[in-house]
Amino acid sequence: MTDTDCQLYLITPPQIDDIPAFCEALKSALTAAPVACLQIRLKSLEDSALIQAAAAISPICRDNGTAVILNDRPDLVDKCGADGVHIGQEDMDYFSSRELLGEDAIIGVTCHNSKELAFQAANAGANYVAFGAFFETTTKDPKTRAELEILEWWTETVEVPSVAIGGINPGNAKAVIEAGADFIAVSSGVWDHPDGPAHAVQSLHQLCSDYSPSQ
Repeated sequence: MTDTDCQLYLITPPQIDDIPAFCEALKSALTAAPVACLQIRLKSLEDSALIQAAAAISPICRDNGTAVILNDRPDLVDKCGADGVHIGQEDMDYFSSRELLGEDAIIGVTCHNSKELAFQAANAGANYVAFGAFFETTTKDPKTRAELEILEWWTETVEVPSVAIGGINPGNAKAVIEAGADFIAVSSGVWDHPDGPAHAVQSLHQLCSDYSPSQ
């Protein structure tokens, strides 16, 4: 994969009932093709259960060169062995998160379909901005829908990487990749794929290689 290719950004299912079984699926996914990062998004868990889940998940990511991003909880990044945090507009603000985690942590910011929010996050120093949702999704109830134009505009205007999120799967990923997304965030499109997570990751990786616009 070249530096200009779109990369994969996996997100855990919103609920994991069997952590050991998920870890096996995760291993198969991460060894199938390169995955830039995995976001641990388990909002329903108590802190202790979240830390316990992360203790099983994070080492698998590290073994495969995949960064670990914790959703919403900058205060638990260190305890979860994560490399950074993804924050929404209603979570701890960027500056407080950066002060807590330090300069080396990865901090990404949800910007929905707003150029203004994206500019604010980029100017503050965010490592990436996330736009979406681009498609219908069953993983969460998206607050906004985003059009491909925002990815095209962003990649031509700003150097801070963009993450496309919301209902992305191997069947529709080509459009967001061609629009210039630096990362495609995928959850159910991988974990619920009829041919299994490894096949989905391989397919998405191939799409990234084939359709990433030349920079």
